[in-house]
Amino acid sequence: MIRQVENPPNPWANTSVDYDLGGVPEARVEVFEDHSRSILSKNNSPDIPFTYSANPYRGCLHACAYCYARPTHEYLGFGAGTDFDTKLIVKPDAPMLLRSAFEKRGWQGDIVVLSGVTDCYQPLEASYRLTRGMIDVCTAYRNPVGIITKSPVIERDIDALIRLKEVASLHVTISIPIFDEQVARAIEPRVTTPMRRMRIIERLSAAGIRVGINVAPIIPGLNESDIAPLLSHAKEAGAQWAGTTMLRLPGSVRQVFETRIREALPLRADRIINRLREAHAGKVYRAEFGVRGRGTGQYADMVAALFKRTAARVGLEVNGAFSIAPTFSLPEKAKRQLSLF
Repeated sequence: MIRQVENPPNPWANTSVDYDLGGVPEARVEVFEDHSRSILSKNNSPDIPFTYSANPYRGCLHACAYCYARPTHEYLGFGAGTDFDTKLIVKPDAPMLLRSAFEKRGWQGDIVVLSGVTDCYQPLEASYRLTRGMIDVCTAYRNPVGIITKSPVIERDIDALIRLKEVASLHVTISIPIFDEQVARAIEPRVTTPMRRMRIIERLSAAGIRVGINVAPIIPGLNESDIAPLLSHAKEAGAQWAGTTMLRLPGSVRQVFETRIREALPLRADRIINRLREAHAGKVYRAEFGVRGRGTGQYADMVAALFKRTAARVGLEVNGAFSIAPTFSLPEKAKRQLSLF
């Protein structure tokens, strides 16, 4: 059972529901299937260092209050609050669709990031195994892969990741924005503890897999002081690089996030909102490319400088560019099939 914040009004729906008897009811997790005919999403944002991503799931049981993907659930007729955490969408055809994408004549072997939106190793993956299926497809086609996750479920696939890295570029980023376990639980209620995530870095590194830490988002007034211990522990665990972004609150995310911090961290809430405004030129969120994930002004510059200095001190590269070798090739079976046309 999950007790979460109510869903903000959906701007794409004709009606909304308000609960007036005891607040938001406890919600059970529901799983729906999405039989889309494509799996690759193309990104044109200059703020994001990759072009293609594949998302086998929509919505996320991790229930992170700050998740910028929450408004995407509104396009499905759901809400960005509790619905995003409990009405979960799976794409059972994801591996097959990825294989089809690779067999198209125009595919050039670009890196595919799993996932660019919601966590590809969220708890559903333990049983659906869609991410593992896509990794196996990438291995068969020698296609480069980047993975972003917070979940120890990825450790199940270390054998598959080792096979992939032997034929194509692979890097994994573990997201750990908060060091204090209790604070992390308030903001990311269904994610494993920060130190358990450090153990993921350690195990992947021990297996020879390139791994880094993403201290994201930086929540002004809350986790700036966590930068040093997070980067230090990550380096000790075997991380090779570190990345970060400033908190983004597009659309309905602001209401979800602010409701959560006022309930779970009431003594810090005003400070967080005020600091956030300081980092966004008086606004809680700015959507312009180039500033939405970095912020502007003296405070944002101070946080960025602190991050860079600390990473350099512990020996981590900051937002390093990855050298992606052109390894993509069609398997022999696919070559024979395509030769018929």
